[in-house]
Amino acid sequence: MANIKSQIKRNKTNEKSRIRNASIKSALRTASKKVREAVAKGDLASAEVLLKEAFKLIDKSYSDGVQAKNTVARQKSSLQNLVNSLKK
Repeated sequence: MANIKSQIKRNKTNEKSRIRNASIKSALRTASKKVREAVAKGDLASAEVLLKEAFKLIDKSYSDGVQAKNTVARQKSSLQNLVNSLKK
């Protein structure tokens, strides 16, 4: 346990951030999973709606500093390619 006052404060904020980031990442995984399930069922309309929602969460994770730019780009590209595979 830290003895320095500033480090004690820093530990508290780190814990708050860790919990918030875990929540955001969990929501992202759930959204991605829903898109993948819709694609597996072959439901294009549903997949496109879920993709839009997933993109919002992914973009928000980047703006909040939870994920890096390239990670976000890779996730969005992967999901978009899945949905595009239904259109063929």
